[in-house]
Amino acid sequence: MPQQAWSAKRERQYEHIEEGLEQRGRSKKVAKEIAARTVNKERARAGEARQVSKTSTDDISSSRRGGLRSHSGSGGRTRDQLYSEAKAKNVEGRSKMTKAQLEKAVGR
Repeated sequence: MPQQAWSAKRERQYEHIEEGLEQRGRSKKVAKEIAARTVNKERARAGEARQVSKTSTDDISSSRRGGLRSHSGSGGRTRDQLYSEAKAKNVEGRSKMTKAQLEKAVGR
């Protein structure tokens, strides 16, 4: 059990997410981290957590988001994801680029 404050429902949710990620080829360590973050975000959205971040409560829920921000999702990657990739590739002028310009600059 990663955290004692979790209810039985949250524990089941954690295990379900972790198992699903492992079946999809994620390492045990990464699967545990993603599952814990997802459960903690859902706890924050439901008012079960003592501390919450603005993104946990204002962003769309993890279950609804699904693959919206994946590389092949309907909206593709977010601007921040594209910016990070441009930064890793040392693209000049990336801070002033739009999402479309960043997509073109990183080559995908």
